[in-house]
Amino acid sequence: MKLSDLLVIDIETVPAELSFAHLKPDLKSLFIDKATKTMPFQENPAEIYKKRGGIWAEFGKIVCIGVGVFEPVDPLGWELDLFSFAGYEEVEILRDFALFCESRTKDIPGFRFAGHNIREFDLPFIGRRMLINGIPLPIALQLQDKKPWELTHFDTMAYWKFGDYKNYTSLDLLAQVLNIPTPKQGITGADVQDLYYQQNNLPAIIDYCKKDVVATARIIQRFLNLPPVGDEQVKSEQTYKGAAMFTTLS
Repeated sequence: MKLSDLLVIDIETVPAELSFAHLKPDLKSLFIDKATKTMPFQENPAEIYKKRGGIWAEFGKIVCIGVGVFEPVDPLGWELDLFSFAGYEEVEILRDFALFCESRTKDIPGFRFAGHNIREFDLPFIGRRMLINGIPLPIALQLQDKKPWELTHFDTMAYWKFGDYKNYTSLDLLAQVLNIPTPKQGITGADVQDLYYQQNNLPAIIDYCKKDVVATARIIQRFLNLPPVGDEQVKSEQTYKGAAMFTTLS
C-alpha cells in the first residue's frame, strides 16, 4: 500500500431539520419507532432527535466532507493536501463528491478510502444519503454486497482494535496516546449542529472537519512507522459557498 493511494476522509453531519418539531408527522412517528428499537427510550423525543438525529442517515444530512490526499515530495517525504465539499445544499455536496470519486478511480484504480471508523459510520452514511438524494453511487462506494475481506479501506479504529470487536477508541484518544496534536480544540462533534443552525458558521465546521482529517492522516503514518506530516507540510484549500481560499494550515 502506498500513501498516495489513500483518500483520507471525515464527514460532519447534522439533523436534517432544525428540531424534532420541524419533522413531518409521519417522520416523527418513524423516528420514535427507530429510537425505541435502538436505545433506551427514556428521554423526550425532541432531546433524542437533537442527540441522535444527526448520526442516523434517515434523519440527518451531511454538511461537510473533508478530504486529505498524500502527495510525495523530495526527498522521500510527504505533503498532505486538504480540501472540502461543504455547503448548505447536501445534494450539491454529494454530487460533487461522487464526481470526485469517479475521477479518483480513473486516476488511481486501486485507491482506498481511509479514516477513523469509516466502515461503521462515514462510508455507510455517505452511501445512504446519496441514495436518498437520488445520486448514482460511484464505483468506490458500491459496497452493499462486498464481503468483509473485499473491503480494503484503511480504517484507523479497526486497525487499532487488533481483532477486538468490543473495543471503541475515539479519534481524540488515539491521537493523544500516539502523541499527535488533538483535533478537538474548542469544538467537538456535539457543537456542529449549533454552529450550523444557530450560528450559521460553516467555515468553523469546515476547519473542524479538516483538523480531524489531519489527525487521522498522522495516525496512519504512525501506524506505518513513518514520520507524521508537520504543519508546514499541510496545505488547505478551503471551499464553501462557491468560494475557494488556499492557505497553509496553522
